[in-house]
Amino acid sequence: MKNKGEALLNDEYSDLFDIRRLALLVEVVEHGSITAAADIMMYSPSAVSQQLRKLEQEVGQPLLNRRSRGVVPTEAGQVLAGHARKIVGQMRAARSDLGQIAGLRRGSLTVGTFPTLAGSFLPLVIRAFKKRYPAIGLSVRSARFDELVSDLESGVTGLCLLWDYPWNRFNDEAIRITEVFQESTVILVAKGHPLADRDEVTMKELRKESWIVRAEAHPVVEVLQRSAHDAGFEPTIGFLANDYQEAQAMVSVGMGVAMVPKTAVALQHPDVRILSLGPDAPQRRVLLAQRQDKVYAPAEVAFHSTLLEIARERGSDYL
Repeated sequence: MKNKGEALLNDEYSDLFDIRRLALLVEVVEHGSITAAADIMMYSPSAVSQQLRKLEQEVGQPLLNRRSRGVVPTEAGQVLAGHARKIVGQMRAARSDLGQIAGLRRGSLTVGTFPTLAGSFLPLVIRAFKKRYPAIGLSVRSARFDELVSDLESGVTGLCLLWDYPWNRFNDEAIRITEVFQESTVILVAKGHPLADRDEVTMKELRKESWIVRAEAHPVVEVLQRSAHDAGFEPTIGFLANDYQEAQAMVSVGMGVAMVPKTAVALQHPDVRILSLGPDAPQRRVLLAQRQDKVYAPAEVAFHSTLLEIARERGSDYL
């Protein structure tokens, strides 16, 4: 049973504000703009607005007056922002002190990745990591799956990003994996294609199409073949592309349609439409891999934490 002191302590701390919301308030007040604060804090403007509304609910009164050209703080907003600056400053100082103890003021880290992630999600992680730990030398190696595993096992990389599909789960007792997020497979068609006005299609509707696929037995070829066979047809391959940008270019001029993981179209060709396969879309897991038999360096732990944080914020973009 709790004593009186514990009850008072719980009551006192139950009304504390979320430090992340306080930091957002400071940036919004200092820049007079939700959009500017969102860019600095690497959130979407809608996410910033949502968090500030929650903070206003916690405070019990308006903190910002929204105008056509930005925002200005209310009297309550000015008062809270003043306290928040001190709190956020102290928390940054605490992180700095702990970072020095943990060795995050020095050292280097090499991360392995694969091309589709290097061209979409990973730069968001790198930007956040370098902002937080500017003294850590960060290198990135982009390679094929087998090379990524080999580099990890030999110690060339401290950690790496991999992928797998439900029919071929990655399993290696020497390697620890953490799911980062899941992403859907999508269909690419030219803007002039008969299905281009649709948001969703089925594989059966694509049985007569010519397919543009990656060359050199790329994993997406197996994804296409399995999906086509499940729909009762053998896909007709019309073009072998060296990369996804080339595949998009060929789709854009009507050479065929393509099946790609959603991260592959982070940079979308203007003459290409992206169609969903709905609940039947093959999904792959994006994985963070580390060796089981080693003590993780502080930089590896910090990158792991940053990666998962960004994945929680942005992973749904790829579903």
